[in-house]
Amino acid sequence: MRKIFFIASSVLVTLNLKAQINSQQLSGSSQTLNPITTAVPFLMISPDSKQGAMGDVGAATDPDVNSIHWNGSKLAFQEKKLGVGFTVTPWLRLLVPDINMYYLAGYTKINKNQAVGASLRYFSLGNIELTNAVGVKTGDFKPNEFAIDVAFSQKLSKTFALGIATRFINSSISRVYFNGSQGNAASTVAVDISMFYKSNKFTLGDKKATATSGLAITNIGAKIKYSTVANYIPINMRLGGGLKVDADDVNTFGFYLDFNKLLVPTPPIYQTTVNAQGQTVIVIDPATGEQVIAKGKNPNVPVPQGMIQSFYDAPGGFKEELKEINISTGVEYWYNNVFAVRAGYFHEPKTKGARQFFTMGIGVKYSVINIDGSYLIPTSLNNPLQRTWRISISFDFDKAKKVEDPTTVQP
Repeated sequence: MRKIFFIASSVLVTLNLKAQINSQQLSGSSQTLNPITTAVPFLMISPDSKQGAMGDVGAATDPDVNSIHWNGSKLAFQEKKLGVGFTVTPWLRLLVPDINMYYLAGYTKINKNQAVGASLRYFSLGNIELTNAVGVKTGDFKPNEFAIDVAFSQKLSKTFALGIATRFINSSISRVYFNGSQGNAASTVAVDISMFYKSNKFTLGDKKATATSGLAITNIGAKIKYSTVANYIPINMRLGGGLKVDADDVNTFGFYLDFNKLLVPTPPIYQTTVNAQGQTVIVIDPATGEQVIAKGKNPNVPVPQGMIQSFYDAPGGFKEELKEINISTGVEYWYNNVFAVRAGYFHEPKTKGARQFFTMGIGVKYSVINIDGSYLIPTSLNNPLQRTWRISISFDFDKAKKVEDPTTVQP
């Protein structure tokens, strides 16, 4: 039973939540459930408390130590010389007590226009007790997934920057015995391309304000194989904007909006028939041996083609394409740049996974130390995301100033 439970929980983690229903079993209506599923979806989990408290916005928020995940080009706008941060996130607490994600990130400014950063994301699925067919324990297994990132950001002007990041991804959730044989860890590589704009301060009414915008296409990479089948990784496009307003010398408000879309093919609707045993089965083309598609397009295409195809391949047409866009909104209040209160909302349409939740959190800044916390509140009861909290701690340092020895000063 532990083995069965592991397989079930792995599906929950490996696929998007509430996405276990096969699209070929549904009609072609735009109101039917037809979520896009990918391998290694832990890459899309918000890794830090600041953005996590604002509905998972991040394309155009202020740069911080965790910017690589959201929009790596923001690193060039860092005001400090050096930073490092760590976040812990207990995940799916209603299902499993020992699934956790850990995120370690850092950056340094090369000069006023360039910055580099790196991060490590580690997703632990806890301890799994393995048994044979008669229930005798055969061992323990601790599956995990991780990603290592390196990023570079370059300012092209005082208000605009570009960024690029490379990522190594490894998943060992298949390294368990299936049908008497042990699976292997799966791995792949990916890149991020991003851009960020931050305006100079301007007058909004009688207040001073700053506008931001950002675009990031993340996880552009080869498919990953757990067995003989290649699966897409969560290639994602994030587009967002923000407005930060100084109400007075000590009170500042920020408002942010993000749109996210997976650049992965939508599952098609397959043609079905009833066989002699009265079972509904998918029709197979005798000439090609492939499943016959009734609506939509073939998802088994190369990654570049799949990214382009993702904009027009939904079986339900344009209306379904619009439902593949997730919306995040967030607001942030700072008092004297010392204490912050944050809130937000994340919306994913019901036919595409139904992740809908409110978020809230606080932040405290003292000298070089930043401490942030967030909490997630789903809109439905008994949601696997209930009790999701994050705690982040980070340190931002300026370059040590050289103090001249007065004894060496020439008269």
